[in-house]
Amino acid sequence: MAIENKPGEEFDTIFSRNDSLELSSHHEYDTTHARIFKIIVIGDSNVGKTCLTYRFCGGTFLKNPEATIGVDFRERTLELDGESIKLQIWDTAGQERFRKSMVEHYYRSVHAVIFVYDVTSLSSFESIPEWIQECSRHSVGPLVPRIMVGNKCDLRDRREVPTSAAQCLADSYNFPLFETSAKDPSEKENVDAIFLTLAYRLKSHKPLRLKQPSESNLRQMWNQREREAATCQC
Repeated sequence: MAIENKPGEEFDTIFSRNDSLELSSHHEYDTTHARIFKIIVIGDSNVGKTCLTYRFCGGTFLKNPEATIGVDFRERTLELDGESIKLQIWDTAGQERFRKSMVEHYYRSVHAVIFVYDVTSLSSFESIPEWIQECSRHSVGPLVPRIMVGNKCDLRDRREVPTSAAQCLADSYNFPLFETSAKDPSEKENVDAIFLTLAYRLKSHKPLRLKQPSESNLRQMWNQREREAATCQC
């Protein structure tokens, strides 16, 4: 389920049943002109990162997934308000020994970040601040949208992380919070909502660079681009 943000927060969760979320393989989207956004999914091992991305991109639950070694890469194209948006989803290994050689490439030119923890594992939740710090160490700027996701909420009897505690942590970073289950088919719309929220946010903004300029510089760059487009004779 999506945990609603407080009124007035900048990052709104946007999702409705009328939004198009069909798999790109089922539709002839014009992917040649689709805007492409890189989303990274990070968190401890065994929190269900691979299953979440597989549920979103493949529409099913991945049974008995093997541990990710390095990086897994998946894509899905969405049709939002008549525009094709391609999400490139990077799923990294949670274990340091598998991800050390890939970490610089993983964080390069990222447009959005999803932090995942397991609601049945308190230690995975307590690691979230460390993952947030790692993002900062690798120059993921403050303007890059971030979402926090608690997975495996179908295991109600084994829950170790109360929703209230998760909401408190998310509020401290001003992140939207989602609780869902990649395994439960009834939660598919909630899994979709996580990525759709980011897709709408990214669609409405110019793609961000790795080294983030200030908001005023971004505005100047955008105005300059519009002036150049207006004077172009091609």
